[in-house]
Amino acid sequence: MPQYEEMLEEFKAYTHSAEGVKPLMQHIAQRLHEEMTRYNWVGFYWMEVPDYKVLLLGPYVGSFTPMLRIPLNKGLCGAAATSGETVVVNNVAADSRYLGSDLVKSNIVVPIFIKKQVAAELCIESYFADTFHASEQKFIESCAELVGQYMEKKAPGEAEIAP
Repeated sequence: MPQYEEMLEEFKAYTHSAEGVKPLMQHIAQRLHEEMTRYNWVGFYWMEVPDYKVLLLGPYVGSFTPMLRIPLNKGLCGAAATSGETVVVNNVAADSRYLGSDLVKSNIVVPIFIKKQVAAELCIESYFADTFHASEQKFIESCAELVGQYMEKKAPGEAEIAP
């Protein structure tokens, strides 16, 4: 879809001027929330280091307050982090793993990798059922991959890649 391609090009261009991964994440979250009318909450979670047992809230935009910490054995975010695979649930009421707002109907969580290890996640929630079809999933995975590529270019141990 043209809108997806245009937004990905915008995000790629922004990687050249972003002053760090947090501003990049904030920009992507803000733009996705503004442009994609069914994306009611868009945010990132960081893998807590060095323990890798909890996800910590990163940059986000949306209409409700998210969980600040998510253990890896809880929720859809925990499932995506532990499996290393995208989790798409288009009817969260039917999935007992979902931990968020009762207003949310659909949720997608995409792991972000640095050197083949989950380092963060992109999470998007919608107040509409059946929001995340195959082309939507591919687009969101491309956004997450772009963030992962940006993070990999940073020097290991650099303070800004930790929450």
